[in-house]
Amino acid sequence: MPVTADGLPETAAPGDPGPPPGLVVVGRYDERPGYSVQRPRGADSWLLTWTVGGRGTLRQGRTETGAGAGDLVVLAPGTPHRYGVQQGADHWQFWWAHCGARPSWTAWLGPHGRGDGLYVVTPDPAGDAPHARIEAAFHRMLADARWTGTGTPPESAPPASAPADDRVAVAVAHGTTARELALCALEEVVLLTAGAARGTRTGTGVDPRVRRAQQLIAADPGAPHSVRSLAAEVSLSPSRFAHLFTRQLGRSPMRELREARLNHAARLLESTDLSVERVAAASGFASPFHFNRVFRARYGTPPGAYRTRAPMVGA
Repeated sequence: MPVTADGLPETAAPGDPGPPPGLVVVGRYDERPGYSVQRPRGADSWLLTWTVGGRGTLRQGRTETGAGAGDLVVLAPGTPHRYGVQQGADHWQFWWAHCGARPSWTAWLGPHGRGDGLYVVTPDPAGDAPHARIEAAFHRMLADARWTGTGTPPESAPPASAPADDRVAVAVAHGTTARELALCALEEVVLLTAGAARGTRTGTGVDPRVRRAQQLIAADPGAPHSVRSLAAEVSLSPSRFAHLFTRQLGRSPMRELREARLNHAARLLESTDLSVERVAAASGFASPFHFNRVFRARYGTPPGAYRTRAPMVGA
């Protein structure tokens, strides 16, 4: 029997395995105390939940976790599970998706495994979790799942498309294109949550201003960064910034920048057919001669010879 959005129960019937793995089903619920779903034989597909507000509780096999705002909880198929509004909470608002997981997802989720096929990705309280972008990705997933394949795919799911009580929105992706688009949006959710998760960021215990400078360098190594410009970004004097950065990381800001630029150049050489001169410029090196010299000192071979080690793709 085909699964439709209208046929999805609020609480799973006994023995209900959930949607089959070939389908992509996405929804957003805002449930009150008493809401609960239990599947004694687990689901045939993966279940991903991302909490918007309130609190939920999810149990997979013998492993249980709470879920608060920003938490991504993933349940692998084939293991008994149950979930619902956490005892004492007044509601649980969450996005959810049933689907077959892409192979790459298990590597991203692996560090967050709790056992019994349950994964909990918790945002780092010291970081800037991309909540708005994750929410936008889910809205896009909902819109893509609703797309019939005719006309132009919608940009997003407008608020007006939600039911009057704004508590329930569900869509089942029909057609290969709609399914793949919906899975791409969900993959963005997995990447964003895993990248911003507690325990996966580098620089634990590092001053937030130093960490911010690292992020600026990593985001755009080719930009004309300097000690003065980075210090201004984190509201420190150049001398104080350079001292703090070097003391905490064991290398100067300019050494960090040079390493980031060389790493960026190596990736460009490995994956594009850009000329060595253009790679140098894109990586922040004003002089190709200087680039050749420092690259060879770092990697033991000049840029042109380094490129032959890896296949290239078109730029």
